[in-house]
Amino acid sequence: MDTIEKMIQKKAYELGYEKCGIISIDLMDEYAEKFNERIEKVPKSKMFYQSQQRLIKPKEIYPWAKSVVVLTAAYGKYKVPKELEGIIAKSYLFDVRVDKNTKEYQNNRELEKYMQTLGLKVETNQKFGVVGMRWAAMKAGVGIIRRNNFLYTEAGSWVHLEAWVTDREMELKETNNVPQCPKSCNRCVSACPTKSLSAPYTMSPTECISFLTSFGGRDLTKEPLSKTFGKCVYGCDLCQDACPMNKGKWKGEEEFPGLKELTESLTPENILNMKEDFYRRKVQPKFFYLSEEELWKWKVDVLCYMRNNYKENYKELIINACNNENIKVQDMAHFICEELCLC
Repeated sequence: MDTIEKMIQKKAYELGYEKCGIISIDLMDEYAEKFNERIEKVPKSKMFYQSQQRLIKPKEIYPWAKSVVVLTAAYGKYKVPKELEGIIAKSYLFDVRVDKNTKEYQNNRELEKYMQTLGLKVETNQKFGVVGMRWAAMKAGVGIIRRNNFLYTEAGSWVHLEAWVTDREMELKETNNVPQCPKSCNRCVSACPTKSLSAPYTMSPTECISFLTSFGGRDLTKEPLSKTFGKCVYGCDLCQDACPMNKGKWKGEEEFPGLKELTESLTPENILNMKEDFYRRKVQPKFFYLSEEELWKWKVDVLCYMRNNYKENYKELIINACNNENIKVQDMAHFICEELCLC
C-alpha cells in the first residue's frame, strides 16, 4: 500500500500538477536566515521585507504544522495575446490563484479536499503563499533557484507555486534534471532596466518594475526609474525572457479561460478610457494586487507607457487625461505634457 506521501503525490499528478514534493517544516528554518541575509545585503529593501515576516514564522503561526507540501503548475502552455505581449507580465495574465474558472484553481481546491479526506489538517494562502515557496520547492527537489531569483523546473520559470502546511510528519522529495546557470551568464542582470536585479541572487524589490507598476510606485511623476519601464504597464518579464534557460520553454498552445474576451480592454488605449464599473467587474478580480478603487493606478501606468513609447496618436489621449476625474491621473498627464511639450 502507498504511503500517505505517495498518495498525495499520485493525486497531484492525476490532477495535472508538474511537480509535487514534501518536506519537514524544520527545513524552513534556514529560510529565515537567508531572508535576513537578503535585507543585510540590500538595506533599502528592509521596509518591503518587513511586510513579508509571516513567511519566516510558519511554526509560530501554525504551531501544529510538521510538514510542507509544495507543487508546481506550469503555465507556459497558454497563448500570449499579441496585443498584450510585454505589456502585462505573463504570470499576471495567467494568474490562477483566485480565478475559479481555471482548471488550476479547481485542482488546488480538489487537492486540499483530498488531503483532508486522508485525515490531514492543512492550511494554505492561495494569494501570497503560506511559506517561502521558492525555498520550500528547492528543498523539496522540485527545481532550482536561478540568478534572477525565480524557481526553475523542467518547464523553465513559467510555473505557479502552491504550498500547504500539514500536521503530519512527512517527507517525499522530488527529482529534477534542471542544470545550474552557466558560470559566465549574466543576461538576467543585464536585462533588468531598473537595476533592481543588481547582481546574481541580489535584488531591491522596491525598484522592481513589477512592484512599481502594481502595489508600489504611488507617484510616478517623482519616480526617475519610470523612464526605464519600456513597454511594461503591469509587471515585468524581462529577466525571465532574457534567460537562456527559458529558451523554448514557452509552448503557447492553449487559450486561457476568459482572456481572449478581455484582451481588447487591456490594451493601453482602452485602459486609459476604461470605466470604473467595468474595471471593478472584469479587471480587478483578475489583477487583485490593485484594489477596486485603484483604476487610477492602471491609467497612470499607461500614461507612463505612452511617454516611454510615444507615438503621435497618443498626444490627444494624454492631453485628454489632463481632465481625468482622478488627481493622480491628471498630475501624470500634465507632467508628460510638460516633459514632451505637447501643449
